[in-house]
Amino acid sequence: MTDDPGFDELERVAIDVAQRAAAHVRVRRSELFGARPGHDPGTVDTGSDRSTQAPAVSTKSTPTDPVTLADTETEQLVRSELRARRPGDEVLGEEAGGSVDVPSGVRWVVDPIDGTVNFMYGIPAYAVSVAAQVDGRSVAGAVVDVARAITYSASLGAGARLDAGTGPIALACNPIDRVELALVATGFSYDARRRAEQGAIVAELLPQVRDLRRVGAAALDLCMVASGAVDAHFEHGLSPWDWAAGGLIAAEAGAVVHTPPPDSRSSDGHVTIACAPGIADDFIEVLDRLGARRTMSADAGH
Repeated sequence: MTDDPGFDELERVAIDVAQRAAAHVRVRRSELFGARPGHDPGTVDTGSDRSTQAPAVSTKSTPTDPVTLADTETEQLVRSELRARRPGDEVLGEEAGGSVDVPSGVRWVVDPIDGTVNFMYGIPAYAVSVAAQVDGRSVAGAVVDVARAITYSASLGAGARLDAGTGPIALACNPIDRVELALVATGFSYDARRRAEQGAIVAELLPQVRDLRRVGAAALDLCMVASGAVDAHFEHGLSPWDWAAGGLIAAEAGAVVHTPPPDSRSSDGHVTIACAPGIADDFIEVLDRLGARRTMSADAGH
């Protein structure tokens, strides 16, 4: 891949664009839903006459799969910024979409708000994710934890970093070597039948690990593996915008990472896995025993 664009330069673009988008999301959260957590997530806060409120939220795949005005606005902002910097590149985004086919050149993969439900409810765990892929492989990316103003980033072969505003700090997974001591992050589908199967797997997994965490934003889960905030993450039914940046960041921090095909979508039900290297073989063996590495189609629940 030596003839490809400089991955460090693509990382710098990803960081800049993701941080600009995160600043927009941060402002729009209070404008749309009010400054306090727990504000009615179905209406825009006008700050005065409640009779003039307008819908702030619509739905996508199911009634529990929301998209807000901020999601669509932020993706438009990201696309505009990328066009200005990289006019010849393709863009795949969660809201405005893009071709399923993987291009031969650079493709930017964008999640304007990963963790939209958290964003709506004022739970401070949502992120902007921007990744560059070449031939379907992530080569640079950034994930901004919006509420905490922390930027995670990586480029292929150059490691992963965290920047909380005082300069980059190198990331590395935890030096754990016992699965029973692993703190494991996971997530659940918006499809009820797939959720039931995921719940059954979690029920069997829970006694075999330290504990489980369900943060509600896959990009952040993957970055948490990179930073050592958790030891492993697995989840069925992620789309490329969910894992493109976070999966690279985890891998560059030393994690063993398995991602779906670059032309897949959530409905295909592939599993995404990232885990600290010292438990990787054992953790994947546990998942295999539970049948947790098979695909789960959303329409059939398996």
